[in-house]
Amino acid sequence: DDQHGTAIVVLAALLNALKVARKELTKVRIIVNGAGSAGVGITRLLVAAGVTNIVVVDTEGAIYQGRAGLTRFKEELAEMTNNERKKGGLEELVKGADVFIGASSAGVLSKEHVISMASTPIVFALANPIPEIAPEDAKEAGAAVIGTGSSEHENQINNLLAFPGVFRGVLDCRASVINVEMRLAAARAIASLVKKPTAGAVIPQPLDRRVAPAVARAVVEAAMRTGAATKLIKNLPLYQKIAAARIKGLIK
Repeated sequence: DDQHGTAIVVLAALLNALKVARKELTKVRIIVNGAGSAGVGITRLLVAAGVTNIVVVDTEGAIYQGRAGLTRFKEELAEMTNNERKKGGLEELVKGADVFIGASSAGVLSKEHVISMASTPIVFALANPIPEIAPEDAKEAGAAVIGTGSSEHENQINNLLAFPGVFRGVLDCRASVINVEMRLAAARAIASLVKKPTAGAVIPQPLDRRVAPAVARAVVEAAMRTGAATKLIKNLPLYQKIAAARIKGLIK
């Protein structure tokens, strides 16, 4: 959940944040700060979604092919990101970036960093309990959309938006695997529930009762399309209603 659940919700929020910023997923430059389980999961899913320009940064700086001392997981990241083999630390790399996604530690992003980013930058500062930058500082520095992992601020990027619906769908269609298409479908389903994204609302609230049934349906549909489902569900609109009832505890 910390890896794939976070990645699904980050992608969902990003899809809508880009609408607010009037930018395209395939054309933006993204910095992912942090190469732990969350950073790895986020990066993999963004690449699968079509992002082509990502640089992942860890405590030693940019991850790139040929950097000494990379773990197996970081070698995988190096192969799929940073095609230009950029080097340096966050201060250099964030300049001109469209999106900053922090899966790291408190206070690593400054107002000066945000000011140096491209116009209408998107900042997702997900470190808990203290984010990489205070939302008010990011806003003062010109961030167009800000998301955090905290319920105290707008755009809470919370795993709760992903895992109940994902597992409901997986169990109901008896999927043999949770593949990337299922995760992408979950992210798109979450994003679609925000009909008119604004800077303060790019993602549904964590307890929005529409989310889990919509995600479950999307996951089932993707599982059947990709051959992961071992049980076919023919009437997806009816299934979504039944899933909603199950999730509410009305039926078992």
